[in-house]
Amino acid sequence: MKTNVRRLVYLAIFCAISVVLIYVIHLPLFPAAPFLEYDPADVPLLLSGFMFGPVWGLLTTIVACAVQATTVSAGSGIIGFFMHVFATGVYVLVAATIYHFSKKSIGATIAALLAATLAATAMMIPLNLIFTPMYGTPIQAVRDMMWTVIVPFNLIKFSMNSVITALLYRLLRRFLKG
Repeated sequence: MKTNVRRLVYLAIFCAISVVLIYVIHLPLFPAAPFLEYDPADVPLLLSGFMFGPVWGLLTTIVACAVQATTVSAGSGIIGFFMHVFATGVYVLVAATIYHFSKKSIGATIAALLAATLAATAMMIPLNLIFTPMYGTPIQAVRDMMWTVIVPFNLIKFSMNSVITALLYRLLRRFLKG
C-alpha cells in the first residue's frame, strides 16, 4: 500500500512539473511554423516511466495531458489532447519499456531514448496528416511542411527532451528512488 501512495504522490508531482514547464517554457524553433513550439514538459513524464516502469509512465502522461489540455493548452482542444497523448505516450512507453527491461546502463538509457525519439517522431507523421487539417490547415500545406518543418521539429524536440532526461535521471535517480 505504501508503494502505491508513494507512486501516486510522484505522479502528481511529475504532472504538476510538466504543466508548469509547458506554461513557462515554450519556444518556437522554426520561423516558418511559429505554432510549433518546443517545451520540456515530456521530461518529468519520462522520469516517471524510468522510475516506475512503462505503465506508470503512461498513466502520468495521460493525467498530465488531461491537465494541460484543460489549462495551458486549452486552445488546442480535444484534438490537441489526443495528439499529445498518442505522441508522448509512444515516447514514454518506448523509452520506459526498453529501459525497464535493460541493464540500466548509460548505453541502455541512450538506446531507449533514441528509439523513443524515432518512434514518437514517426507517430507524429500520421497524427499531423490526420488531425492538423481539423484545425483548418489544408492537407497539402501539412504535406508540404512534413519533411522540411514537422519531422525536423519533432526530432529536435524529442531529442532535446531525451538529453535533458538522461542528464537529470543520472543525477537524480538515487534521490528519486530514495
